[in-house]
Amino acid sequence: MELALYCPDYGFYERDRDSVGRAGDFYTSVSVGALFGELLAFQFAGWLAKLQVPNSKFQIVEAGAHDGRLAKDVLGWLRARRPETFKALDYCIVEPSPRRQAWQRETFAEFSGQVRWVAGLADLGVVNGVIFSNELLDAFPVHRLGWDAAEKRWFEWGVAVAGGEFIWARMPPAKIPNSEFRIPNLPHDLLEVLPDGFTTEICPAAETWWRSAAGVLQRGKLLTIDYGLTAEEFFHPRRQHGTLRTYRRHQVGMDVLENAGEQDITAHVNFTALQSAGEAAGLQTEVFATQAKFLTGIAGKIWRAPETFGGWTAAHTRQFQTLTHPEHLGRPFRALVQARPPG
Repeated sequence: MELALYCPDYGFYERDRDSVGRAGDFYTSVSVGALFGELLAFQFAGWLAKLQVPNSKFQIVEAGAHDGRLAKDVLGWLRARRPETFKALDYCIVEPSPRRQAWQRETFAEFSGQVRWVAGLADLGVVNGVIFSNELLDAFPVHRLGWDAAEKRWFEWGVAVAGGEFIWARMPPAKIPNSEFRIPNLPHDLLEVLPDGFTTEICPAAETWWRSAAGVLQRGKLLTIDYGLTAEEFFHPRRQHGTLRTYRRHQVGMDVLENAGEQDITAHVNFTALQSAGEAAGLQTEVFATQAKFLTGIAGKIWRAPETFGGWTAAHTRQFQTLTHPEHLGRPFRALVQARPPG
């Protein structure tokens, strides 16, 4: 999965900067229009106002900025509506790919003096502000596990080659790296009725990333918006084949081994695991809600005091409906906000 998505020469995210949107392979909230970024900018400004120290910079750190459109929307609103915050801002993008960095620099060249890039979280130093991602963690590589009902144990699916094609292959028990991740710990009664071959995914890489982000956050908020589930929801009967999916030309597929490097591969985020990782690192959970509820909470503040936002247009209303309607983006996507309060 990591090679298919991130290989510098053949990876899906490296080959085409226009994979998102109407002409690409899938939509994101950013594709709907500028409102998504503007709502986030309004919320970030409120958070930062409580952290601001005179004559001192504070940070907004975005991870997984793709082509940079979300950063452009956030920075554009802050420059227009919160100029003092904008001037005091260090906007940093975590992006290991030189190619994607180049796309981002082109997208918001007008903000070149306001933005810096780092290859990883460890390069940030200490962050006082906001660290956030939008549809990042669902594209982290996962381990795919299956349930052997006869032996009452989990096994891992690996990838092999047969007849010149990739195939799924059951890995021997000795090769399952139990030290690298937690095998699902489910109630005995559930394991007794779990059907043979029930498949799920776990993503140690996402938990590691979240812990690392929490580790560099000295004060402020850690936010991710993505589609995902609680730990319990992964084991619903309708998910017996797991959540691993592909997207190509706006069509959902199940064969993740087909057309490697030419289609998006994604799996639902385990928000319970992220929440636990953050709390273990000393963060406090403030919000875990659907995107609809999270964005409506932000919009409610704007509607009560429209002058703080800059005017709400008919275009804003149309975009808001798409972002929050349960049949569009409002229900599948969820927001998790954790905070490290002042010490």
